[in-house]
Amino acid sequence: MADLTTLATHLLDGSIEVVDLTSPLHAGTPLLALPPEYGQTAPFELEEISRYDDRGPAWYWNNFRTGEHTGTHFDAPNHWISGRDLDDVSQVPVQRLVGPAVVVDKTAEVAADPDYLLDVADIREWESEHGALPDRGWLIYRTGWAARGDDPADFANVDADGPHTPGLTPDAARLLADSGILGMGVETVGTDAGRAFAFDPPFPCHDFFLGADKYGLTQLRNVDRLPVTGAIVIAAPLPIVNGSGSPCRVLALITR
Repeated sequence: MADLTTLATHLLDGSIEVVDLTSPLHAGTPLLALPPEYGQTAPFELEEISRYDDRGPAWYWNNFRTGEHTGTHFDAPNHWISGRDLDDVSQVPVQRLVGPAVVVDKTAEVAADPDYLLDVADIREWESEHGALPDRGWLIYRTGWAARGDDPADFANVDADGPHTPGLTPDAARLLADSGILGMGVETVGTDAGRAFAFDPPFPCHDFFLGADKYGLTQLRNVDRLPVTGAIVIAAPLPIVNGSGSPCRVLALITR
């Protein structure tokens, strides 16, 4: 109880800062586009119910429609065929939505090559400098992609060869899936690289992570404000029964 009181005090006096890692959710939020033969997620839209008018004189509210995997969102294990018999988003234990976070920063490499892939050697190099990856913690993969803002074309970075966005090699995805982390957070629209459809296996982050009962957090912002180690990340998806994921608010606690 004393520790919780101390935490509350530090939150109030600002010595512990709350950083919002969430992208705003609106009609222009970038989406992951699949080839046209597949089903597509719906863009975010609001439908006004009333706004202090005859439909409701003292209140304003909306219906909304979108896909589970829109904007900053949480990938539950059952999102992928490898995790089809594992938890849906409503079943994820709440204790597993909070954990320590570490940041692997490859912004310079991604600036030089948008197809840059984090590999096993990068992870081992990070561990040699900062220590082991945290058990029951988040790995945040910083690429600088959030600086592209909300422009869908710039965010998708598609040319005649397809999308070009950073991600992980299959070997790195397998290594992290076999580790003790909770999951991985990225700044791009999905945890896998834009070219991951051609990997073996295709989309290895989804395949290995979700099949190992781990999670994905996507389209994060403000990760440049996080320390390499020492932050606490809180991910709060909606508990959608039978849902494969959910837009979520992702917050980080850091010390000033």
